[in-house]
Amino acid sequence: MPSPNAAPAPLPDLSQARTWIVTDGKAGDENQCVGLAETLDLPFEVRRVSPRPPFGWMAPWGPVDPRDQPGDRRGSLAGPLPDLLIASGRRSVPYLRAVREASQGRTFTAFLKDPRTGHDTANFVWVPDYDDLRGPNVFTTLTPPHQVTPERLDEARRNPDPRLAALPWPRIAVLIGGDSRHLSYRPADMRRLLRDLTKLTDGGCSLMVTVSRRTPQNLRDALRTLVATKGGFYWDGASSNPYVPMLAIADAIVVTSDSANMVGESVSTGAPVLLFDLPKTYIRHRRLFAGLAMAGALKPFVGRLEALHYTPLDATPVIAQAMAKAYADHRARWA
Repeated sequence: MPSPNAAPAPLPDLSQARTWIVTDGKAGDENQCVGLAETLDLPFEVRRVSPRPPFGWMAPWGPVDPRDQPGDRRGSLAGPLPDLLIASGRRSVPYLRAVREASQGRTFTAFLKDPRTGHDTANFVWVPDYDDLRGPNVFTTLTPPHQVTPERLDEARRNPDPRLAALPWPRIAVLIGGDSRHLSYRPADMRRLLRDLTKLTDGGCSLMVTVSRRTPQNLRDALRTLVATKGGFYWDGASSNPYVPMLAIADAIVVTSDSANMVGESVSTGAPVLLFDLPKTYIRHRRLFAGLAMAGALKPFVGRLEALHYTPLDATPVIAQAMAKAYADHRARWA
């Protein structure tokens, strides 16, 4: 399927389609699935899977954990099979296959990102443009699906979070990721980030900082100290997360390059996005960042604000429309 440029048509009514979202609980994977389900107003259940060794090790190619076979009253796939299943993450692939086989193909299956087992693993596959997977059922867009909708942003602008509303302008949302299997924050990276954020505060900017569960503790402590010293807001996890309110009122957004999801959510706002680059960032993610730079939405973060003007970029409704059409075509074949 080609990546569309036009705005999507009105979304069909899928409110009767019983839906499962299947992931292993990783926030990035689950948020993408939930974003599509909410956009389509699907009545969904989240089914988090946790296959035991060696079944988790063998994913995505191996079988489902036997205790989670469809129809088992206590497993992750217990209960009547859904009309529609949306999955993401390698450990969910065997579960998607198991439901597809148990339903004899009646359950429509959608997978977000490359399942690594071929395009025909699911009825519908979404991958970002920078990924290599292609096929007749593969749909691509520049940015990923997410839950930062225009409606949520508008509501947060109409009713700003009182923890943020009084901060002096310009207000800068700072979105910090963290260590992963493929990338670690080195001391030099943390010093450079703190130095460049300090330049913003010295120029009169207010920082609104949120960190990830993966953020190194010493970086958390340093960011908390910076905000306490210079003024601003630091979300410590002890209260409700003002992530969307921060994005909604930000005059600019600084985001670390380890999270393509956070970058995709940031460019949906229309605010200038400043990318703090980390060594060992995925080459595929760098292709995304290059595309966003060409669209005028993103520049490197080097300790100063940048003037960027672009139309907000949000592919979620376009992906939802494509998936809904594929679902309708699938249902028609079974009618």
